[in-house]
Amino acid sequence: MRGPNQRIVGIIGAGIGGLAAAITLAAAGRPVVVVERGAVPGGKVAAARVGGLAVDAGPGALSLRPVFDQLFAAADTTLDQQLHLTRLPLLGRHVWPDGRMLDLPADSAAAEQAIGAFAGPAAARGYRDFMARAAKCWAALEKPFLTVQRPGALALGAQAGMRGLLGTSPFGTLWDALGEHFADPRLRQVFSRLSTYVGTSPFVAPATLMLVAQVEAGGLWAIEGGMARLPEALARVAAAKGVQFRLGADVAGLRVSAGRIAGVTLRDGEAIDFDQVILNADPATLAAGYFGAAAARAVPPMPPAKRSFSGIGWAMAGRAEGLDLPRLTVFHAPDAAAELAALTYRGRMPDQPSVTLWAQGRHGVQPAPGGAEGLLALVSAPARADSRRLDQAALAAAEQAAFGAMARAGLTITRDATAVMTPDDYEALSPGTGGALFGPAVQGWQAIFSRPAARTALPGLFLAGGATHPGAGLAMAAISGRLAAEAAMAERI
Repeated sequence: MRGPNQRIVGIIGAGIGGLAAAITLAAAGRPVVVVERGAVPGGKVAAARVGGLAVDAGPGALSLRPVFDQLFAAADTTLDQQLHLTRLPLLGRHVWPDGRMLDLPADSAAAEQAIGAFAGPAAARGYRDFMARAAKCWAALEKPFLTVQRPGALALGAQAGMRGLLGTSPFGTLWDALGEHFADPRLRQVFSRLSTYVGTSPFVAPATLMLVAQVEAGGLWAIEGGMARLPEALARVAAAKGVQFRLGADVAGLRVSAGRIAGVTLRDGEAIDFDQVILNADPATLAAGYFGAAAARAVPPMPPAKRSFSGIGWAMAGRAEGLDLPRLTVFHAPDAAAELAALTYRGRMPDQPSVTLWAQGRHGVQPAPGGAEGLLALVSAPARADSRRLDQAALAAAEQAAFGAMARAGLTITRDATAVMTPDDYEALSPGTGGALFGPAVQGWQAIFSRPAARTALPGLFLAGGATHPGAGLAMAAISGRLAAEAAMAERI
């Protein structure tokens, strides 16, 4: 039997969670092998090659920078030594069909002034109170819940303090909480987007998701060269710490022996022995049996009704003209309630969706340089509830609605080349998920306790990634990787 520091840990998947786990383990002197089916690390933080350009097809900005500062420090380097980051002056521009626009600055005082100019003094006061409430949510949940192994409800109440926890309105919905602060429906629409960052409707999301506003207030950063530079840098510093990478190695199944994990079998038949395995993949794929029947019972299955939203994305090389775009622009649907009802209750695409457009070469509000630029347009879509593929007529209708909304706002997009991603494509990348992009949907106050934790029912198998605790997003995935590594190191064999 190998001693604790000689146990070989296999990590399946070189996404952000897997890379964070690898660095954490290597920093503690543990031997690590990362097995990744792709040709490059990154997972969902990927760039699509479109018309000769590398266009970010996943997250468009980095938040919670201290999480990554700490991760690079564990690898004996710094984030600034590895990457060039620019803090975005705007959290986003919001555009409505009537032509009204709201630029939301990253600075909270400037945002309050902008909201006051847009909707009046009462709206500015509502924003100020809302941000104070968001800060209270973050303070109540960050250390006792988000950055530690997942506690139960009673343990969280004991650690956070029941009075402080109840002050965050955990039993209310985000939509109702926003109504308490914003009488203007457009502002309610702006901040209801906080729930879509985790793939959930504000109609059913808990009010505690207000904490996302506090996260954004801490800053959003663009990475020079694209977001895919982040996993490249993490893999580079992990390798410098001794982590071995097996790229282009597709895992067909997990091997189990004597009731615990024993290693993996690759698609080409190669068997690799590991003492422990960290799976950086959606647990729904594991539960559906795609890593073998022996490991499928390590986590409970996720019912289709509990899946988060999927999406339709158009990654483009082209030119955007007519509006002076910042990096992020949201073209809001004319009727937020109708849009959300279609996605939340009817499981279908809304007739008039909101559109998120990332102009990836722009860090402020200025024209892009000459020539083609990388653009990514996104709309939320329901995850697949069954095996039926997205109807081509429905996809064409979604495209017409999305690009029509941008055109009516005065934006003309000339596309040299386009790559389209649909729920079917996301399902192919993560079988068994229905294309859900964020794991289980955060529906109701109990949802935060149902997301899988790092430990599983199968000894030696641990989970990391945005579909596990503490949730979706780059920083949360990185935290999940650290938690999985710590759980693996704490396991007694």
